Amino acid sequence: MFKGFSRSVIGASHVKKGIVCQDSSDYRTGNGYAVAVVADGHGSKKHFRSHIGSAFAVESAIETIERFYEDKERLERELTENHEMIIHNIEKQIIAVWHNKIMEHFADNPVTENEKKPFTKDEFSKIAVESYYGTTLVTAVTGENFTFGFQIGDGSLVAVFENGETAMLMDYEESNPANITASICSRNSASMFSSFFVDNKKVIAVFVSTDGLYTSFGKDSDFLDYHTIITSQLYDIDTFETSVVKNITKRTHFGTEDDISLSCIYNSELVKEKSLILKEKIAENRKKSVK
Repeated sequence: MFKGFSRSVIGASHVKKGIVCQDSSDYRTGNGYAVAVVADGHGSKKHFRSHIGSAFAVESAIETIERFYEDKERLERELTENHEMIIHNIEKQIIAVWHNKIMEHFADNPVTENEKKPFTKDEFSKIAVESYYGTTLVTAVTGENFTFGFQIGDGSLVAVFENGETAMLMDYEESNPANITASICSRNSASMFSSFFVDNKKVIAVFVSTDGLYTSFGKDSDFLDYHTIITSQLYDIDTFETSVVKNITKRTHFGTEDDISLSCIYNSELVKEKSLILKEKIAENRKKSVK
């Protein structure tokens, strides 16, 4: 029933500057659930291993969700009873797994002289190891009776419901309180997540993306309409993949020209069942856009 897609493409600005793609993305489908994840490594010079950190963040999120789902009945029961506590526990576990991964990588790969070049000795001594790998993280999980998600740092999460309505379920800037850069590498990262939980409301698809996609649109309404359109294309995943990869690659030349990652999880049965509703919603959105 649940299927997925994920792709990361390098931004036009990174190509010009010779910078590696700092985004990572993946998805996983399991027994009655699916997970979509994206992460965006920070661009400033002290985060010089952020492309590795973003990959570890994606791995950590998927591994943690899979572990929680080993006892599916208990997880679903506890989510229904106290979703805030369970989601926060998942967030804390992801941070712990991520820290273990980066510290293991650091132990096996000491900082090179080339990596130290941009800094004075005093500057470098003040950078915490975690900062080398700094990254954002956006995760969506959908099950048979509920959908939830969480993020730290910028990025977007969009859900397309069975009635054709499309919504961003967390505010774009919500994870950046008081102009503090929210990052999984922050000392107080466990308090910097934002999250949501929806039950008794079926979703056709849920998309997570790094901020390069959001900033390539001029208006929120256009951003949401885009997700309705691509949801309608999910009935043919091969065509969908070709079309979406071509589109997001093109979009890396708009807005901030940043890397773009897009990951989605969807109910393949609902995609077919609600195809007419999606077409009607797309037509309705087009009429609104020309007014």
